[in-house]
Amino acid sequence: MNPLRSLGRARRLLQILRISRKYALAEILTDRRMLLGGSRAGRKMPRGLRLRLALEELGPVFVKFGQALSTRRDLLPDDIAEELIKLQDQVPPFPGEVARAEIERGLGCAVAEVFDDFELEPLASASIAQVHAARLKPEADGDEGMPVVVKVLRPNVEQQIRRDLSLMYMLAELLEWGWREGHRLKPVEVVAEYEKVIIDELDLIREGANASQLRSNWLGSDLIYHPAVFFDYTRSNVLVMERVYGHNIDEIDALRAEGVNFQVLAERGVEIFFKQVFRDNFFHADMHPGNIFVDSSNPQKPRYIALDFGIVGSLTPSDQRYLAENFVAFFNRDYRRVAELHLESGWVPERTRIDEFEAAIRSVSEPIFQRPLKDISFGLFLMRLFQTARRFNMVVQPQLVLLQKTLLNIEGLGRQLYPELDLWKTAKPIMEDWMRDRLSPISTFERFRDRIPSLAETLPELAHQALLRMQNGNWPGDDRAMRHSVNELRDELLRERRAQRLTIMGTGLGLIAALLWTAAAVRPEVSAALALGGLWCWYRAWKQ
Repeated sequence: MNPLRSLGRARRLLQILRISRKYALAEILTDRRMLLGGSRAGRKMPRGLRLRLALEELGPVFVKFGQALSTRRDLLPDDIAEELIKLQDQVPPFPGEVARAEIERGLGCAVAEVFDDFELEPLASASIAQVHAARLKPEADGDEGMPVVVKVLRPNVEQQIRRDLSLMYMLAELLEWGWREGHRLKPVEVVAEYEKVIIDELDLIREGANASQLRSNWLGSDLIYHPAVFFDYTRSNVLVMERVYGHNIDEIDALRAEGVNFQVLAERGVEIFFKQVFRDNFFHADMHPGNIFVDSSNPQKPRYIALDFGIVGSLTPSDQRYLAENFVAFFNRDYRRVAELHLESGWVPERTRIDEFEAAIRSVSEPIFQRPLKDISFGLFLMRLFQTARRFNMVVQPQLVLLQKTLLNIEGLGRQLYPELDLWKTAKPIMEDWMRDRLSPISTFERFRDRIPSLAETLPELAHQALLRMQNGNWPGDDRAMRHSVNELRDELLRERRAQRLTIMGTGLGLIAALLWTAAAVRPEVSAALALGGLWCWYRAWKQ
């Protein structure tokens, strides 16, 4: 082991302990006075404020951890969660000469060989990287080079982050072992979730790929614009992107002076979010005001400009479907269906009583409907949902954490832009369109077609294994795993067969209904009944 590295780690641990003592953090975790004590001033402050100030003093890695933790309302008391939301990732820039040296190290050449102009003064600075304005060399004589921004990682940031992560793991293990709430709150798993997010942010090639995917999904849209990435000049520590211009979304006075329609702007933000989640299954998961510009060239149809693509999210097909059905059921105030979906998805234990869970969801949801956004807090709504989740032992879904965080950001933007925004009214038609598309015979057939290769590949292997076991006298023996696999395969084939038959029946009934309606050969009620029968078949096929 490198003794200098060990010394640095020990020094950092002592710094953490000193700041913890200064703000009496031990009392927050144990609810009682510790031998380590703490400063008198520290103990006088509210515990949420003490924790926030301690994280800010500990530095950028801990600040970002607090930001990530603020989305876990299921784990935190309300007062602490509210304070952690206030954490701001604002750090002083590092010298432009150092940034230039880091860029040259990444590109393997002098900055002057790539850029005609490079500004040493950064445009923005954060805990992991900072951004400089530049201009690419023109491709032909007489042309003017493309204006770009160059994002560069802070020197040695990865080593600092990994050092702090190792200390976080050590502290989390101590908490899990010695804190009475440690087993329930699983601090080691929380740190592991955070590690995945922050390590991904250290790879700027990955961020460029995220930006490129979002740009592809929305190219040509008048709702949002994503800058182009120049991969020829992008490395793991350097990202070169098209420079975009606009007002920061929290520059309300400037936007108002240009006549921006704030209602349209707010509704477009909701539309973008729900389409990213459900249409594309690839969403920008860091939509705070610092990462969003507004193009106000058409004030009545303002367009969003997205920045900073280090954190994106996606859902599994099953989670996406369950979440969509949950949203639609919420919008229709069908709390029974919401409770059933939680049970079907495994988000709550099988022993949960549906009627009790339905009543609890109703008590949380009913007060917020048909009220403008200015009169409700989506954060408060989520908090109450998490409280309900704890009561019914709901399993926290890590894959939904980024989605919850983004929803909170959407609420903040909505309040700022147009307090009268009706989030439900804006989102409901988007969700219903998505559900109708999922139920269409074409989508059902495509899902069935996509699963045929995996079935064709799996069936011969399972059949071969089953025959070998029968030949060796091991069937039907105690090999439960094999019997379970064969049973699963049989059930899968039966489901696919039922889905195929139902799709064909639904399509046939739909065509017959359309022909009879066009020819006026029967009473309209008969055509309507046939059409409803077709829709029912498509719905049952989709549920398979």
